[in-house]
Amino acid sequence: MEIIQEGMSKFYASRDKNGKISKELDVFYNPVMKFNRDVSITLLNVINQSNMQMCDLMAGSGVRSLRFIKELKKGVIGKLVVNDYDEGFIRLFKKNLELNDIDETKSNVYVYSMDANKLLLESTGFDYIDIDPFGSPNDFLENSIVRLSREGILAVTATDTAPLAGTFPDACIRKYWAKPLRNHLMHEIGLRILIRKIQLIGAQHDKALIPMYSYYKDHYFRVFFKCVKGKKECDNILRQHEYLLYCNTCQSFLTSEINQCMCCNQQMEYAGPLWTGQLYDSDIAFKIFKMEKSNSLLKIIADESLIKSIGFYDIHELAKKHKFLIPNYEKLLLELNKLGKSVRTHFSNNGIKSELSVKEILSVLNVLKDK
Repeated sequence: MEIIQEGMSKFYASRDKNGKISKELDVFYNPVMKFNRDVSITLLNVINQSNMQMCDLMAGSGVRSLRFIKELKKGVIGKLVVNDYDEGFIRLFKKNLELNDIDETKSNVYVYSMDANKLLLESTGFDYIDIDPFGSPNDFLENSIVRLSREGILAVTATDTAPLAGTFPDACIRKYWAKPLRNHLMHEIGLRILIRKIQLIGAQHDKALIPMYSYYKDHYFRVFFKCVKGKKECDNILRQHEYLLYCNTCQSFLTSEINQCMCCNQQMEYAGPLWTGQLYDSDIAFKIFKMEKSNSLLKIIADESLIKSIGFYDIHELAKKHKFLIPNYEKLLLELNKLGKSVRTHFSNNGIKSELSVKEILSVLNVLKDK
């Protein structure tokens, strides 16, 4: 093991000599997930909640919890439960606390080495639960939702992107109860399928789980949910579970309660059922960006949060099909925004999320082609 620095914290962790990430390492640490932890800290700092009972369910190296202690505003943490099933975790994390000059008792930190579900079932509940597993979060969703407090926050990471993004559609149907699509929309569709699956489990317990902030990056999906207790709130969530229909010919898409519709004289492909509501609380998205202005991805997500429509258009695919040169994106957005709100999307480097139809976008592209 070696001492690694992330954010304001130092900690002991293992590195594979070839740079590979593996759960077989003595102490699991994934540097690629730094952004994940950065966003978690920023979100918790901007929502203005205090005295939170918090749980880092599968802590790995413990870096997330160390950074919570060092970087969250004073008063946010009321109690922090840090858990990992590895038998040497308690000794390791206490060693990391000493390394960072953190007093375990004064910081209200409680360290465990338990099966995650057993810990949840034996707890009295939490205001914030972070599920960050190696793979699918499925095994931990039920008990986390049961132990999530009214108005609590559930943070979920899913790294099994292949089923959700349509590489293995049968696996997606088995694990997430919905059909994916393998096209340029696959990551937004995958995120929305994941959200619906988690919301269905919440609805069983009369807990409406409303996305506060969500995104796709690198190899994972990440969603923060606000829990609202109530049957009517759950019914409202379930009404926003529909299908997304997509035309392979013209790139048109729409949401529907049924999975069939004609476009360009052929049946549209479908994905879902999936969440058709908002992926972000726009106010939170802009507060997060303002706290981290140097991060261009957070700026794109903030801008995207203002667009209420689902899906986006792949400009490269449109250019290929309609035989025009790919335009300058700044000029394209300038022209598109004269007709309706249009922004870049974090789901694709080639994508434009817009209030406009594909016909309106093509009309602008044709104008730019002639200039």
